[in-house]
Amino acid sequence: MKLYVMRHGPAEDLADSRADADRALTVSGRHRVHSVAKALLDAREEPLSIVTSPLVRAVQTAEIVAIATHLGERGGGVSVRRELAPGRSAHELSLRLASEGARRVMLVGHEPDLSELVGALLGSELGVAFDKAMIVGLHLASAGECRLRFVLEPKALRFDPAPEDA
Repeated sequence: MKLYVMRHGPAEDLADSRADADRALTVSGRHRVHSVAKALLDAREEPLSIVTSPLVRAVQTAEIVAIATHLGERGGGVSVRRELAPGRSAHELSLRLASEGARRVMLVGHEPDLSELVGALLGSELGVAFDKAMIVGLHLASAGECRLRFVLEPKALRFDPAPEDA
């Protein structure tokens, strides 16, 4: 299974509700996520399904990737799973998806959980900070063997700044 592990995009510091779970992506965060999704599409690495944390910023990230990569046109969708909420582990979820024969799955979540997930799957630390909107591409076999395919660092991409950044 091709597994894409993505951290949510840059979000506001404080939601109107004051609840961390309600923090939304900033305008520049939405632009960054869209640019990263476009890079995936250009590389022909778009996911067939996306599984996301229930927090607003992660769901928004997943929705932007789904739209930018035309996920709905390919019959895929976005699902929300508690295993990707902060402080939870998506390790078992990842292994289960691979053993069920899932293909090209993106997981959208939070730090430090994603670094821990990638480290557990690879058997060693990634060695780079998991920046916002960053994607780590893995190949996860049904038996649990995993290898690193690529790291897509959003700051290395050239993209048009959001209106608030101009």
